[in-house]
Amino acid sequence: MGKSYTRRWVEVGFCYGRVGPMRNLGHWMLAGGWFFTAGIMDAQQFMAGSGPGGTVRIFNTDMAVMEMREVRKDLPCTVTPAKANLGFDLKFHSGYEVTVPMRELAGAENLLTIIFRVSAEGKNEEPLYFTQRVRVPVIEEDAKGEAYLQGVFDVGEGKYHIDWLMRDRSERVCSYYWDTEAQLLVRDKPITVDIPPQTVRAAETEQFREEPPVERNTADGDLGVKVLVNFAPQNSRSATLQPADTSALVSILRTISRDPRIQRFTVVAFNLQEQRVVYRQQEAGKIDFPKLGEALETLKLGTVDVKKLAQKRGETEFLTDLIRTETGGETHTDALIFAGPKAMLEENVPTEALKEVDLGAPVFYLNYNLNPQHMPWRDSIGHAVKYFKGQEFTISRPRDVWFAVSEIVSRVVKSKQGRQIRVASGN
Repeated sequence: MGKSYTRRWVEVGFCYGRVGPMRNLGHWMLAGGWFFTAGIMDAQQFMAGSGPGGTVRIFNTDMAVMEMREVRKDLPCTVTPAKANLGFDLKFHSGYEVTVPMRELAGAENLLTIIFRVSAEGKNEEPLYFTQRVRVPVIEEDAKGEAYLQGVFDVGEGKYHIDWLMRDRSERVCSYYWDTEAQLLVRDKPITVDIPPQTVRAAETEQFREEPPVERNTADGDLGVKVLVNFAPQNSRSATLQPADTSALVSILRTISRDPRIQRFTVVAFNLQEQRVVYRQQEAGKIDFPKLGEALETLKLGTVDVKKLAQKRGETEFLTDLIRTETGGETHTDALIFAGPKAMLEENVPTEALKEVDLGAPVFYLNYNLNPQHMPWRDSIGHAVKYFKGQEFTISRPRDVWFAVSEIVSRVVKSKQGRQIRVASGN
């Protein structure tokens, strides 16, 4: 580097941020290498100061590496930046992947310390710093392949610069620097990204966190919707419900809950495989996401009740009863919205059963299908929605959630206004 530095702490101006731990995933062997995560990898965190105008503590040698912005490979590694992509949570996700030859980590236990900072272009604020420590187990001297590491962070629209370094206990350093840009396509500009422009945040790992309050607009009257969500895996044979399975469904609920024109929410979470309602929230002013998340933890997709297994039409009968129950009673709703992955049952809900239903409100179906070209056929819920002359939307990308929910709420408002006019005119 041309200069020698005494190892000491330096104070760096830091703008306020909340600590955001990464999800702990364990570690596992890949073909030819290791992927390091939890138990081995500590949670990624903001190196936060005490608040606005606070400071972050970092060794001056690390700061010198970042300031010089010269790629270092004392510790051989390859850094591959990840393009900022919009997720179903309507946030841009960016980050990186790192590979290190196993031979460089061979021997006694080691500790890899990763530090990186993200600066928003054109924003007069100090960058946000992140740190993560990776405990490397004892590795044989003749180990082959590579170790894989990764990190993520969330951003709003804008351009960003990243200064990144990793060092081991021997003070060998690998450093890398890159720029990234988060930008909506022109056709997607109406979408409201969940993070303000030129803003950096730690990656959110809790899908079922509490939703911030929304100031409701009563100009369109007391609008209420009922949402029936089939929480099931994309792969109907899967024995577990993964975050990737629930991300779009939770995003649908959040997008609906954030629309200020809706005042009342009824949520019914169910699972066709288990043939049961997992969670119900009746006529509430907001959706209770933490309670919903707790309820979904009770799903046991790998096991089926013997009595239910003996019922040849069990899933169809459950769906039939669900539609009959949720459309009956005295509770009024301005729209019935189904959401979930493809539900390809052996038999659809009988037409005779659907004839018994008197909806009196528009019906919609948000069908979460990541590969619509591989599964283009209408499912059992879709057949029921078609009978009710409802509208089905295919959700395969984040933009689909935003535009589908926006259209649905607009149609619900128009439908209610039409009913009010007819009632007022005596028709």
